[in-house]
Amino acid sequence: MTNPAPSDAQQRRSQPAIVCYQVNQLPAFDPSLYAQARDSLTKIDEVIVAPRDAATFTVKAGQFFRIVSVEGSQVGDLNLWNAHDLNERFFSGKTRQLHATHVSTGDRLWSNLPSMRPLATITHDTLDWYGFDEDGGGVHDVIGTRCDPYTNYQLNGVDYHYCCHSNLTRALAAHTQTSLVEAEPHIHDVLNVFMCTGFTLDTHQYFMKASPVRPGDYLEMFAEIDLLGALSACPGGNCGSSHSDDSTPCYPLVVEVYESAEGTLQGWQSPAINGYDKTHGV
Repeated sequence: MTNPAPSDAQQRRSQPAIVCYQVNQLPAFDPSLYAQARDSLTKIDEVIVAPRDAATFTVKAGQFFRIVSVEGSQVGDLNLWNAHDLNERFFSGKTRQLHATHVSTGDRLWSNLPSMRPLATITHDTLDWYGFDEDGGGVHDVIGTRCDPYTNYQLNGVDYHYCCHSNLTRALAAHTQTSLVEAEPHIHDVLNVFMCTGFTLDTHQYFMKASPVRPGDYLEMFAEIDLLGALSACPGGNCGSSHSDDSTPCYPLVVEVYESAEGTLQGWQSPAINGYDKTHGV
């Protein structure tokens, strides 16, 4: 600090905190709707995500998918797109503003502007018991970005090719049969699945700590529209020690896709794109 506090500093600091968005106008989460469908789930697909690598998967509107821990404590970085238009993709910043820094059952993953609609709804979270710990850490954050080779080079001066950004880029390029240069701009800020993070209480820096995830834990979501997903099994492993290198034990993750019995989603339909008229005052 280089400037002295003014005489009314305490008064300025003591103003009430106001939640930016009043979200009571959003469609309410109806657990009974999803519970009825969940009672009849049948697994129809499975994708294994190798350690320090990424894989893509597709989920049709009305299906469920689970990200599952299978061998050891491991976090994953998730990207989601409209399966028919990569320009519509997960918007972590708006999801954070509408819900919180960390998401769980009942929260939705929103798409970017101008579509801005729910892409997926979290329907079950086996780690919802964790809440927030004494350090302020929580699970499944939408505050971090993704480990990437550019930041790693800036900080360490070395090329490392298995950061989540690069993993996701390779996976998307392979799925779309495009070049890395064409695929990379579509990679976006992630949902950090199973990752335990927060901001330090003294310096307010982003921190990570060992994830509480164990084999058998999963995060389940309902696809509100047709989705293309990409998941990276982070080179940080459970993110309890090092980051962006090969020194940390890493484990695979599994994405499972489920379908519910016909007629169990009565009244549900995919959300329309945002209704704003896009005239921007002109």
